[in-house]
Parts: sequence; structure tokens; C-alpha cells
Amino acid sequence: MTPVNRPVLLTIAAVAVVVVIVVVALSGLFTTPNPDALGTPPPTPPPPTELTLLTHDSFAVTPEVLAVFESDHNAHVNVLRAGDAGAMVNQAILTKDNPLADALFGVDNTFLSRALNAGIFESYHATGVDSVPAALRLDARERVTPIDYGDVCINTDLSAYSAANPAPQTLEDLAKPAYKAQLVVEDPGTSSPGLAFMLATIAHFGESGTYTWLDYWRDLRANDVTIVSGWEEAYDSTFSGGSGGGDKPMVVSYATSPVAEVFYAPSPQPTESPTGVMTDGCFRQIEFAGVLAGAKQPDLAKALVDYMLTATFQADIPLNMFVFPAVPTATVPQVFSDFAVNVPAPLTMAPEQIGANRDRWINEWSAAAH
Repeated sequence: MTPVNRPVLLTIAAVAVVVVIVVVALSGLFTTPNPDALGTPPPTPPPPTELTLLTHDSFAVTPEVLAVFESDHNAHVNVLRAGDAGAMVNQAILTKDNPLADALFGVDNTFLSRALNAGIFESYHATGVDSVPAALRLDARERVTPIDYGDVCINTDLSAYSAANPAPQTLEDLAKPAYKAQLVVEDPGTSSPGLAFMLATIAHFGESGTYTWLDYWRDLRANDVTIVSGWEEAYDSTFSGGSGGGDKPMVVSYATSPVAEVFYAPSPQPTESPTGVMTDGCFRQIEFAGVLAGAKQPDLAKALVDYMLTATFQADIPLNMFVFPAVPTATVPQVFSDFAVNVPAPLTMAPEQIGANRDRWINEWSAAAH
């Protein structure tokens, strides 16, 4: 073998080094630079999508709970309040051709038929709705999804009654002389609980027979029932129990009123509520959410309805809106479990029956009760 000259080897090695350097340099020209290394900021994330929720004035949710949905979906929920449940439904119907919102929360079974007949919702089978009891799922076409429920009942100021002077136990008791001038109720034409109580009397006494619901209201009028326009005036100003400052020891309110009285009481928390509940003649209200037809963000609206059935949102309902979550497995706070009164046999009525007769019944009630 012929030996290789040393200078030749050095030359070959030098050429190889130069080639490697050139290759490395050229490869850098075709490699995407690291933005952080160059000081270039990462791309700006898209702004949150605006989602509008039309609801009533009593809607409440913990901000952190709503923020979970917003973070998960890169959304901002604009809560649009429109008065009580009736006013909210009317607003949605009047604007259905150009809806103000994407989703609606708070239509209850007393106004449900009006909303459904107006065609303001689109059908949607919500994730999680299969776990809601069938008794709460009132629309077979699934245009609305049940989110919560509560029972409208007579509340009593427990300090006004005793063993010698017991609180009333039945609807019939309210018309007896022993309870004269003790009851305050809300006008069903202007108040959701007032409407529910009127419906309870219709369901209980009926429209025909020897003693009808209108006869009952005439007897309540003769027994000096007090009628006010809304729940706040009735409970906070006219009722003598709890935080009320009035002189009437009975009021139309909710089976969960005792929870609120204990929850909002000054520390230390009392072991008993000052407010009692008469479980006879209670009317069950169910609140629904739905995707509005013509929504600008229908997919996001569906996601919000789904979220309202999650464990996080359902557990947030009791101490914000003082009603029961629709999902039976939802965790409720201990104070709610301890003081919410269970109504064993609440009165109900088909939404279609309510819708067909509501206006007539209110007119007849007005003539009998005033």
C-alpha cells in the first residue's frame, strides 16, 4: 500500500471541517427560530366569546362557579336581568325574531306553556338531563331543561303560635276566624309565588262542586286577608316572622325560607329557625333553562345548559337561590339539609292547563279576593 503524504492528510481534514461548518450554517437558515430565544412574544389568544343569558332578577350564582364555565369555554357570560319570571318570558317572546340573548334561565312551570307556544326555544337534549327525575321533565320535546325546583308554601312566624294557639295546618284553617287578619298573600297577576298559591287553591278546591276555589277566596277576603303586589313587600315588610317588620304572622313564601333565616342570621348561627312551614297546600315550581331559537352562539348556549346540570353548578344553587337542585345526587350544604322543609305531597298542575286558563283565573281571582 502506498503511504499517504502527511500534508495531503492535513489538507483533507481541513476541507472536511470547512464542509461541516458550512452545512451547520446553512441548516440554520432553514430552521424555525425559537420565538422566546429571539424575544418574540407568543401569539395572542383569541378574545372570549360573548354569551348572553336572559334571566329573572332572582338569578344568582357564585362568581367563581360562573368563572369555571367561562375559563373552560373561553367565554364571557353577560347576564341580562329582565324583572320577574313573567316579565322575562314576555320580553323573550316580544324579541323572538331578533333575540336579546343566546340562552334563557328561570322560566317556571306557571309560565312554561306561554314560552313553548311562542316558539322561543330550540330543542336540545342536555348532557346530564337523564339523571333528572321524570316528574321535573315537563316538555317531551326537550325545548327546556329542568335546573331546580322549590315549593311555594304558607310560612308562619313561630313566635306567634303555641300549644294553646297552634299554627294553621291546612288551607281550610286559613279561612277560620281563629286566623282572622293574620295572612298576607301576593297578587297572582304581579307575583310568581302569588300565582303559585292561587294555582294551589284551584288544584285543591277545584272549579266545580259545592265549595270551589272562588268560594275559598271569598272566605279569605271575609277573614281579612292582606294582598300585596310582590314577595319582597309581603315577606320583608308585612310578615312579622324572621327578618320581617310587619304584623302578619303568615305569608305566602317557600319551604326553604327557614334556611335563609338561619343562613343570614347574625353569628352564632341559631339552631332553630324562627320561620315555620305549613306543608299542606304547597305548589311545586320548577325552573328551566333553554337555548333561544335564533341565538348567535347556539353551541355555547347548549354548553351553558349542560354546565347548569353539572355537580359544580347544582351544588351552588341552594344557598344562592334557596331552591332544590334538579339533580338528586347534587351535594347540598349542611345548613340547607338541616332547615329546608320537605313537602311530601306538593300540588302540581300541567303547564298546558295553566296556559289555557291563567288569564281567566287571575280575572276571576281579582273579582273574588277584592
